[in-house]
Amino acid sequence: MASPRTVTIVALSFALGLFFVFMGTIKLTPRLSKDAYSEMKRAYKSYAKALPALKKIGISSVLLRKIIGTLEVGCGIVLTLVPGRPKDVANFILLLVMLAVLFFHQLVGDPLKRYAHALVFGILLTCRLLIARQGEDRPEREERREEQITAQEKNKVKVS
Repeated sequence: MASPRTVTIVALSFALGLFFVFMGTIKLTPRLSKDAYSEMKRAYKSYAKALPALKKIGISSVLLRKIIGTLEVGCGIVLTLVPGRPKDVANFILLLVMLAVLFFHQLVGDPLKRYAHALVFGILLTCRLLIARQGEDRPEREERREEQITAQEKNKVKVS
Protein backbone atom coordinates (compact mmCIF):
# COMPACT_ATOMS: atom_id res chain seq x y z
CA MET A 1 0.00 0.00 0.00
CA ALA A 2 1.24 3.49 -0.85
CA SER A 3 2.31 5.81 1.92
CA PRO A 4 0.09 8.79 2.83
CA ARG A 5 2.82 11.10 1.51
CA THR A 6 2.76 9.39 -1.89
CA VAL A 7 -1.03 9.49 -2.08
CA THR A 8 -0.97 13.20 -1.21
CA ILE A 9 1.65 13.99 -3.85
CA VAL A 10 -0.19 12.03 -6.55
CA ALA A 11 -3.57 13.56 -5.69
CA LEU A 12 -2.22 17.12 -5.56
CA SER A 13 -0.25 16.66 -8.77
CA PHE A 14 -3.24 15.27 -10.65
CA ALA A 15 -5.73 17.87 -9.36
CA LEU A 16 -3.40 20.82 -9.86
CA GLY A 17 -2.38 19.57 -13.28
CA LEU A 18 -5.98 19.30 -14.47
CA PHE A 19 -6.82 22.73 -13.07
CA PHE A 20 -3.93 24.39 -14.88
CA VAL A 21 -4.65 22.59 -18.15
CA PHE A 22 -8.23 23.86 -17.88
CA MET A 23 -7.29 27.44 -16.96
CA GLY A 24 -4.54 27.62 -19.57
CA THR A 25 -6.92 26.36 -22.24
CA ILE A 26 -9.42 29.07 -21.31
CA LYS A 27 -6.68 31.66 -21.85
CA LEU A 28 -5.80 30.21 -25.26
CA THR A 29 -9.13 29.37 -26.89
CA PRO A 30 -12.85 30.22 -26.59
CA ARG A 31 -13.85 26.56 -27.19
CA LEU A 32 -14.46 25.76 -23.51
CA SER A 33 -16.18 29.00 -22.56
CA LYS A 34 -16.62 32.07 -24.73
CA ASP A 35 -17.48 34.22 -21.71
CA ALA A 36 -14.40 33.16 -19.72
CA TYR A 37 -12.19 33.64 -22.78
CA SER A 38 -13.58 37.16 -23.31
CA GLU A 39 -13.01 37.95 -19.64
CA MET A 40 -9.40 36.73 -19.88
CA LYS A 41 -8.82 38.94 -22.94
CA ARG A 42 -10.21 41.95 -21.09
CA ALA A 43 -8.17 41.23 -17.96
CA TYR A 44 -4.89 40.83 -19.84
CA LYS A 45 -5.51 44.11 -21.69
CA SER A 46 -5.73 45.86 -18.32
CA TYR A 47 -2.53 44.12 -17.13
CA ALA A 48 -0.66 45.24 -20.24
CA LYS A 49 -1.91 48.82 -19.81
CA ALA A 50 -0.79 48.84 -16.17
CA LEU A 51 2.71 47.69 -17.17
CA PRO A 52 3.95 49.91 -20.00
CA ALA A 53 7.39 48.25 -19.75
CA LEU A 54 5.87 45.15 -21.36
CA LYS A 55 4.95 47.11 -24.46
CA LYS A 56 8.46 48.56 -24.63
CA ILE A 57 9.96 45.08 -24.83
CA GLY A 58 7.39 43.98 -27.39
CA ILE A 59 4.99 41.98 -25.23
CA SER A 60 1.36 42.75 -26.06
CA SER A 61 -1.62 41.69 -23.98
CA VAL A 62 -2.30 38.88 -26.47
CA LEU A 63 1.27 37.58 -26.26
CA LEU A 64 1.25 37.81 -22.45
CA ARG A 65 -2.01 35.86 -22.27
CA LYS A 66 -0.73 33.24 -24.69
CA ILE A 67 2.59 32.85 -22.83
CA ILE A 68 0.88 32.37 -19.48
CA GLY A 69 -1.78 30.09 -20.98
CA THR A 70 0.83 27.94 -22.72
CA LEU A 71 2.92 27.69 -19.55
CA GLU A 72 -0.16 26.63 -17.60
CA VAL A 73 -1.19 23.98 -20.14
CA GLY A 74 2.34 22.61 -20.55
CA CYS A 75 3.14 22.50 -16.85
CA GLY A 76 -0.35 21.14 -16.09
CA ILE A 77 0.25 18.24 -18.47
CA VAL A 78 3.61 17.54 -16.84
CA LEU A 79 2.06 17.62 -13.35
CA THR A 80 -0.68 15.24 -14.46
CA LEU A 81 1.22 12.74 -16.60
CA VAL A 82 5.02 12.90 -16.25
CA PRO A 83 6.70 11.12 -13.32
CA GLY A 84 9.73 12.25 -11.33
CA ARG A 85 11.73 15.47 -11.18
CA PRO A 86 9.97 17.24 -14.10
CA LYS A 87 6.88 17.54 -11.87
CA ASP A 88 8.85 19.61 -9.39
CA VAL A 89 10.16 21.85 -12.18
CA ALA A 90 6.63 22.31 -13.56
CA ASN A 91 5.39 23.00 -10.02
CA PHE A 92 8.04 25.69 -9.55
CA ILE A 93 7.27 27.33 -12.91
CA LEU A 94 3.55 27.40 -12.07
CA LEU A 95 4.34 28.89 -8.68
CA LEU A 96 6.24 31.70 -10.42
CA VAL A 97 3.30 32.19 -12.81
CA MET A 98 0.90 32.43 -9.84
CA LEU A 99 3.15 35.05 -8.22
CA ALA A 100 3.12 37.03 -11.49
CA VAL A 101 -0.67 36.74 -11.72
CA LEU A 102 -1.04 37.93 -8.12
CA PHE A 103 1.24 40.86 -8.96
CA PHE A 104 -0.89 41.74 -12.01
CA HIS A 105 -4.10 41.63 -9.99
CA GLN A 106 -2.62 43.87 -7.30
CA LEU A 107 -1.26 46.23 -9.93
CA VAL A 108 -4.68 46.88 -11.48
CA GLY A 109 -6.41 47.01 -8.07
CA ASP A 110 -8.64 43.97 -8.45
CA PRO A 111 -10.68 42.95 -5.39
CA LEU A 112 -9.74 39.75 -3.54
CA LYS A 113 -12.56 37.71 -5.11
CA ARG A 114 -10.96 38.23 -8.56
CA TYR A 115 -7.63 36.70 -7.55
CA ALA A 116 -8.47 34.40 -4.63
CA HIS A 117 -8.09 31.36 -6.91
CA ALA A 118 -4.50 32.38 -7.73
CA LEU A 119 -3.76 32.74 -4.03
CA VAL A 120 -5.27 29.36 -3.14
CA PHE A 121 -3.58 27.51 -5.99
CA GLY A 122 -0.28 29.23 -5.21
CA ILE A 123 -0.55 27.89 -1.66
CA LEU A 124 -1.43 24.41 -2.97
CA LEU A 125 1.57 24.48 -5.32
CA THR A 126 3.80 25.51 -2.43
CA CYS A 127 2.46 22.67 -0.26
CA ARG A 128 2.93 20.12 -3.05
CA LEU A 129 6.50 21.27 -3.62
CA LEU A 130 7.34 21.18 0.09
CA ILE A 131 5.87 17.70 0.56
CA ALA A 132 7.71 16.41 -2.52
CA ARG A 133 11.02 17.90 -1.39
CA GLN A 134 10.59 16.72 2.20
CA GLY A 135 10.59 13.08 1.16
CA GLU A 136 13.89 13.40 -0.73
CA ASP A 137 15.83 14.43 2.38
CA ARG A 138 14.62 11.53 4.52
CA PRO A 139 16.84 8.69 3.25
CA GLU A 140 19.98 10.74 3.86
CA ARG A 141 18.84 11.68 7.37
CA GLU A 142 17.92 8.09 8.17
CA GLU A 143 21.31 6.85 6.96
CA ARG A 144 23.11 9.41 9.12
CA ARG A 145 20.94 8.48 12.09
CA GLU A 146 21.70 4.77 11.60
CA GLU A 147 25.43 5.53 11.35
CA GLN A 148 25.26 7.50 14.62
CA ILE A 149 23.44 4.67 16.39
CA THR A 150 25.97 2.14 15.09
CA ALA A 151 28.85 4.34 16.27
CA GLN A 152 27.22 4.72 19.71
CA GLU A 153 26.73 0.96 20.00
CA LYS A 154 30.38 0.34 19.10
CA ASN A 155 31.43 2.84 21.79
CA LYS A 156 29.27 1.00 24.36
CA VAL A 157 30.87 -2.32 23.42
CA LYS A 158 34.38 -0.85 23.83
CA VAL A 159 33.49 0.60 27.26
CA SER A 160 32.12 -2.73 28.54
